[in-house]
Amino acid sequence: QVQMAESGGGLVQAGGSLRVSCAASGLTFSNYAMGWFRQAPGKEREFVAFISRTGGYTYYADSVRGRFTASRDNAKNTVYLQMSSLKPEDTAVYSCAARNGGRFTTRYEEYDDWGQGTQVTVSS
Repeated sequence: QVQMAESGGGLVQAGGSLRVSCAASGLTFSNYAMGWFRQAPGKEREFVAFISRTGGYTYYADSVRGRFTASRDNAKNTVYLQMSSLKPEDTAVYSCAARNGGRFTTRYEEYDDWGQGTQVTVSS
């Protein structure tokens, strides 16, 4: 049974930084590409970042490129999202997602497993 659990969310002031983590179990982690998505109240879920199985390829939404960095530690079955220069519009629930086989996609319906999410709130 695949389980994924995010952590590290919280309240931060605009311009600050935060790192969220996602620990996975019940899967061969290195076989999975990982994605980060977010959903703000009243808005649709949106793609944030993609990281390949080895971590050698990453891709970001335009809204976060240059501010957010995805990384992973396959020995720890964990993926990270380092967020810097945070803005109030980054406030959302951030969720990680796993895609078996690793093909690049920004579409959440093409991921196989999801975490519950962690709340990130950026105050102005």
